[in-house]
Amino acid sequence: MEYTLDIDETPPTVPGGTGVLLLHPSTGETDRIDTDFFKTDTDKFLVVSTRTTAREVRQKLEYYDVDEESAEILDTLSIERGHSRRSSDTVHYVSAPDDIDGILEHIEGFLDAHEGKLRVSIDSVTELAYYADDEAALDAVDSILELLAEYDAIGLFHLSEEVHDDEIVDAFRDRFDGVIDLDADGTVAAEF
Repeated sequence: MEYTLDIDETPPTVPGGTGVLLLHPSTGETDRIDTDFFKTDTDKFLVVSTRTTAREVRQKLEYYDVDEESAEILDTLSIERGHSRRSSDTVHYVSAPDDIDGILEHIEGFLDAHEGKLRVSIDSVTELAYYADDEAALDAVDSILELLAEYDAIGLFHLSEEVHDDEIVDAFRDRFDGVIDLDADGTVAAEF
C-alpha cells in the first residue's frame, strides 16, 4: 500500500511500513508537520502523546482543521499528573509515559482493530526517553517500527535533537526510512 505525504521536501508517496523521524529543535513548531501528516490519505490515525494531554491534542487537531472523526489519542500524561480523565472510544490512557508495554499494546490494538490507511504519531520519543531511558526508547521505537511493517501502516516519530547526545540522535536516525529536519525558523529538509 502506498501513502501520500503532503509535507514539504518529502517524496510524494511512501510505502506502508515506513517510519519517518521528525528531528526538531526543542522549541520547534512541529504541529504543522504533524497535522499535515494526518490530513492526507488517512482512514484512521493514532496520536501517542507523551508530551501533552488528550485535551491539548484535540485542540491542536481542531486548530489545524484535521478530521477528528479519524483520530484516536493515547494520553500517557494525565493519570500520572492526576488530571481528570474520561476514556471514550477515541481517547485512551496509560499510567505514565514510561509505560512502554501499555503503549505498545495500545498501538497494536489500534492497528489490529482498523482497516485501510493507518498512521501513528509518537509525540514524542524525546519524552519517552526522558521518562524511561534512551535504551528503552530505542527498543520501543524498534517495536513500533515492526508493528508498522506488520500492519502496512506508517508512522511519524518526534525527536528533539538538542536534548540528546549526537550518538543517540544517530542511533535513532539509523532506524528510519526517512528523516525530516525542521529548523528553528521553520525550514524543512528531508532525506529519504
